[in-house]
Amino acid sequence: MAVVGVLALQGSFNEHIAALRRLGVKGVEIRKPEQLLTINSLIIPGGESTTMAKLAEYFNLFPALREFVQMGKPVWGTCAGLIFLANKATGQKTGGQELVGGLDCTVHRNFFGSQIQSFETELAVPDLVSKEGGPETFRGVFIRAPAILDVGPEVQVLADYPVPSDKVLSSDSSVEGQKNAEEQSKVIVAVRQGNILATAFHPELTADTRWHSYFLKMGNVIGEEASSSIVPVEVTTSSKLQSQNDLPIFQ
Repeated sequence: MAVVGVLALQGSFNEHIAALRRLGVKGVEIRKPEQLLTINSLIIPGGESTTMAKLAEYFNLFPALREFVQMGKPVWGTCAGLIFLANKATGQKTGGQELVGGLDCTVHRNFFGSQIQSFETELAVPDLVSKEGGPETFRGVFIRAPAILDVGPEVQVLADYPVPSDKVLSSDSSVEGQKNAEEQSKVIVAVRQGNILATAFHPELTADTRWHSYFLKMGNVIGEEASSSIVPVEVTTSSKLQSQNDLPIFQ
């Protein structure tokens, strides 16, 4: 059975492991640098990004994580994991946090607001649909979510989300290459750059495993002919939050 590593310092790593299991793939918890030598692909889950960064620093994981990314092995970051992988992050707490980097983008840490401003929405995902089939949209679960403000030329945008133009501009007026307000009416919420996949939302909190299937195929963990498991999503954001007894696990 193929094995995928899931960074298990804090956050929704159990949910990712469960999604992998539904696809017939074993997910293993990664907490130490030497464990990265045993896997070929890695998921960095959603969680509280500052806490995750402090724990990663404590376990001396950052050098090993950077090397893993630089080696070209598939890495997927969801929510807080997206922040980890970004080359630049804004909206951070005092003192900031250490980043793994590798993804040529600028991410705003809490773009969509606090925990009570979490939401769900249908996202247009044409590239995902072309590769995995299924419905034309994906149910994005945004919990204290970040957003990508700009990307480099090598980054493929997989999904975006409309927001008021003034919200984009006020989030970080220092971002180079700001376009005018009319053009800045969307923020990016899913991207791919080579071996790196990143989503601002939480696919692991839905019953739709197409993003997991998409990621697995990046590393040839499952064959192209394998079909993802798509089940209608019946759980609302509020009930998900209630079921997560430790709310701070989410970015």
